Amino acid sequence: MTFSLRPRPFHLLFLGRTLSALGDAVVPAALALAVLRATGSSSALALVLGCALVPKLLLLPLGGVLADRFDARAVAIGADLARCLTQVVVGVELLGGEPALATIAAASAVGGVAAAFAMPTAAPLIAGTVDGPRRQRANAALGAASGAVRLVGPALAGLVIWAAGPGWAFVLDGATFAASAALLAVTRVRRTPVAPRSLLADLREGWTEVRSRDWYWASLVAHGVWNGAAAVLVTLGPAIAVDRLGGEFVWVLVLQAGAVGLLVGSVLAARVRSRRPVLVANLGLATYAMPLVLLAAAAPGWTVVVAYGVALTALGFLNPLWATVVQTEIPPHVLARVSSYDWLCSLAAAPLGYALAPFAAEAWSTATPLVMAAVAVAVACVGTAVVPGVRRLGTTAPGPEPAATRALSEPAGVPR
Repeated sequence: MTFSLRPRPFHLLFLGRTLSALGDAVVPAALALAVLRATGSSSALALVLGCALVPKLLLLPLGGVLADRFDARAVAIGADLARCLTQVVVGVELLGGEPALATIAAASAVGGVAAAFAMPTAAPLIAGTVDGPRRQRANAALGAASGAVRLVGPALAGLVIWAAGPGWAFVLDGATFAASAALLAVTRVRRTPVAPRSLLADLREGWTEVRSRDWYWASLVAHGVWNGAAAVLVTLGPAIAVDRLGGEFVWVLVLQAGAVGLLVGSVLAARVRSRRPVLVANLGLATYAMPLVLLAAAAPGWTVVVAYGVALTALGFLNPLWATVVQTEIPPHVLARVSSYDWLCSLAAAPLGYALAPFAAEAWSTATPLVMAAVAVAVACVGTAVVPGVRRLGTTAPGPEPAATRALSEPAGVPR
């Protein structure tokens, strides 16, 4: 299948985001190997990961305010440059032969701050480069690229680490962030001017937009529960696969099936038009209960592989549809703030799953938290169907663009 990447601004945005995602796909394996080589401690790895996650969670709403108040493109460029610097610093530290944990942890914290400012810019950048009728295909193209990257990322990571060492993996990631910033710098993005207000007023306005839409906050609850359930699965799943389903290879197949599913779901989202996109997508997310229940029952490995692939296909289908609906229904001047609350709810649920899953497994049994997560995700996702806004919300053709939104944030000398 081919995706139309025109108009040119989206072509540049797509290329930059894909390069950045490719670099990011290499880093997790490199980070784990580098920290374990330097310290021999999984606790040290947890510390580094926490240093990245905590500032990201704390600063996401502020990132949304900045992206709305100023210029999402400029904020994204600054965040890309900051992440480029942090990755290069870690890479150089590793290449020096005696990496210091404090340096890696500090760089991870700075990277977490930059990510908090970058993540809310995604929706305004798409909305500002692609017209309404084309947005679902644009979001699907980005989703397909992300799925493809997840599919080839682990193999690329292994190749880079084997051939050159983990330090060069970080340098490569830094280069992809630099390339993304350069491409954004020459990309035209429509911008909606926002009147200056206090930080608290901006935060309050964004939250008001969230809670005033029943379809949005109900879906956020479901998406948060889904992420918490996913954390339970990835925490307990590997040990079950190794001990009871046939070994490490089974878990690798599960993860690869998920990557394929994400890719297939994104491709489907580009072709399928639903009259009730939020309802259909949320009901699809309920399929994540299947791999959870199968893992709890220690079902044959192939059933877990297939179920996880189906569940991640539903996620790959949801992401472009959800992004398109949000970009269409949320006023442009609050889009980044609303998106930041979306990210916050999703990310905050994962640490809860990571923390509670081992505790519940030790207190009762490994199957107990998996079954509880399956029930929670099925109830939360299917339960959105009782919300009137979820049932009513359909795809609508956007009306004429307000004159104010045609103000462009663009580099000097770029023709319109």
